[in-house]
Amino acid sequence: MSPEPDHIFRMGCDIGGTFTDFVLLNDTTGELRVHKCLTTPGDPSEAVEQGIRQMLDQSPGFIHHLEEIIHGTTLVINAIIERKGALTGLITTHGFRDVLELGREIRYDAYDIFAEYPEPLVSRAFRKEIKERIAGDGRVVLELDLDSVRKALADLLQRGIESLSVCLINSYENPVHEMKIKKIVEEEHPDLFLSASYEVLPQIREYERTSTTVTNAYVKPITEKYLRKLSSRLNSLGFHGRLFIMLSSGGITSSDTARKFPVRIIESGPTAAVIASQYYGNMLKIKDIFCFDMGGTTAKSCLIQKGQAGLVSTFEVGRVQRFKKGSGFPIQVPVVDLMEIGAGGGSIARMNRMGLLQVGPVSAGADPGPVCYGRGGDEPTVTDADLVLGYLDPDYFLGGTMPLDKSASERVIAEKVAKPLKMSLLGAAFGIHDLINETMASAAKTHIAEKGGNPNIITISAFGGAGPVHAYGLAKKIGASRILVPPLAGVGSALGFFTAPIAFDLSRSHKVNMEEADFERIEVLFTTLEKEGEAALRSVAKRQTIRFERTLNMRFVGQGAETDLRIKRKPFQQFGKEEIRHLFDESYQKLYGRTYPETPVEFVTFRVRASLPERSFHIPRLKNDVAPLEDCIKGKREAYSLIRRAYISFTVYDRLRLFSGAVLNGPAIVEEKESTIIIGEDAAGTVDGYGFVWITINSDKTKSIK
Repeated sequence: MSPEPDHIFRMGCDIGGTFTDFVLLNDTTGELRVHKCLTTPGDPSEAVEQGIRQMLDQSPGFIHHLEEIIHGTTLVINAIIERKGALTGLITTHGFRDVLELGREIRYDAYDIFAEYPEPLVSRAFRKEIKERIAGDGRVVLELDLDSVRKALADLLQRGIESLSVCLINSYENPVHEMKIKKIVEEEHPDLFLSASYEVLPQIREYERTSTTVTNAYVKPITEKYLRKLSSRLNSLGFHGRLFIMLSSGGITSSDTARKFPVRIIESGPTAAVIASQYYGNMLKIKDIFCFDMGGTTAKSCLIQKGQAGLVSTFEVGRVQRFKKGSGFPIQVPVVDLMEIGAGGGSIARMNRMGLLQVGPVSAGADPGPVCYGRGGDEPTVTDADLVLGYLDPDYFLGGTMPLDKSASERVIAEKVAKPLKMSLLGAAFGIHDLINETMASAAKTHIAEKGGNPNIITISAFGGAGPVHAYGLAKKIGASRILVPPLAGVGSALGFFTAPIAFDLSRSHKVNMEEADFERIEVLFTTLEKEGEAALRSVAKRQTIRFERTLNMRFVGQGAETDLRIKRKPFQQFGKEEIRHLFDESYQKLYGRTYPETPVEFVTFRVRASLPERSFHIPRLKNDVAPLEDCIKGKREAYSLIRRAYISFTVYDRLRLFSGAVLNGPAIVEEKESTIIIGEDAAGTVDGYGFVWITINSDKTKSIK
């Protein structure tokens, strides 16, 4: 997208659990400017304002030439996990009041008689039944009783609800009754926040549809409040461009759409690094790339195969048991298939009930943060351990703008880890570092295996402030031999926003046997979805052509799981049933090794992605200046060797001075303002023309050192 003459800048802003990252892109020159500041958990928009003001001190006046800000936030998922959403009510069909508690009636752990389940976001007293009924084929079996609607509304309002969710049985097939309720609410209670399932998720599966709609209603008021406050802060700074929000599906959308469907931005921040990895993988022609993004609070990862990050239609939030599927709230919206665990620089190390060392998932966050920050923290963290091990320079954290207190880290690790375990300070610090690597490696190997990948042939792309510090140790544990550290890896998510398309995903269920399906009716359904997608993007399209992609969600009759099948965009009636069946069998066989030609298939859900053309973004090439490698060296530093289990001398390089073709033999440390790269003595790094650092681990050298 060509910027208007008066607008030449774009900004990416990612709010993490510890730091808020900023990247400013000059669309004319390709120049990138970077900044970090501590997140303000009480009001995340405050950190956004603070960070931009600090950038304005360094680069006055850019705000008036800022075309757009692309924003990622953990606000929604944090509100769900911490139960800080709005007081919400639910109106549903008579007989379906307890869907949220009945769920799928499946125990997530068959052998745990004490298994706990999350409390529904809407308690039973706030769930009301009304008289109406729609059949599975869309027929009206029982007309909507408007008196029961008004009575239910009156009772819920008397109880003080701020937001209302409406989810009626089979409304995905015929939303006429939900539309009537919406009209009543808008006319009689215009200040009440409303989420109707036919708009939020018009798909089959009653439990998932109700859970998703309720979640959307639960976070809608706080999202509205936050985005309104953020817009106000940005306007006060002189920003009059457009505000975009990152979607969980890997696209970006307008703030108005995010206000309406906040459930779609649950994984807003973590998704950006994956999209950046996908972009870099295609740019550098890497077949299989494992995105590893480790920040201050969590570590996110995703296996990207054949240049594409996988999308899933259902995921869970707020799990009672972090690694046990079924112990959280199901959310049925498109989301990048990533894995997230509580492992970050702020992860706290402590003794568990068995007297053994445990690191995470609890984090010190931004306030108070690790002990070395000097902000009142009193629990040892991964960052404290990395500092003691020599991986971080206490005088160059965030480019020297935030000095770290190494002696404080040593004291707290000695007192709370080394002493209880009766071991040395060095052993305790290494134990913290190694255990968090082991935790991440176990999760990574499981994720890669589930996707049919091979950890021995993948390339790890490291992002986040802590990612490049731990990527070397992670690679050794999972058996990967190559690591890629992109430029500005410490703000990789904020930079990744520039690689994401402006897009919106829509879907609608219409379950019908393929042999009995009316292909002309399906074409009308697809056309309707495309019009809705066009409406969602119209305000930001600026006369650009909106592109549409169509996907069929199909399965064998009687099967419980579906297969997605992307099809050409042409009138659906031009497809023959034999052609669709052939495409389905071909796709199914690729996934599962065989198919069943004699078994009938059915359509379940129809999906459309509406998107705008890709916007121009390129990583600038390094200057051709080739200096002696010695000029890139900052000095030497004692740091811990994972192989020799002792301090050894590491050569410290300044990443900004590195040139194309530079070879960095380990042991080495590469420093930049936002992150630090560790290269062990059995590895070597090379720098390419764009400033990417490629690290290759030599397993034979590891054996010889041992």
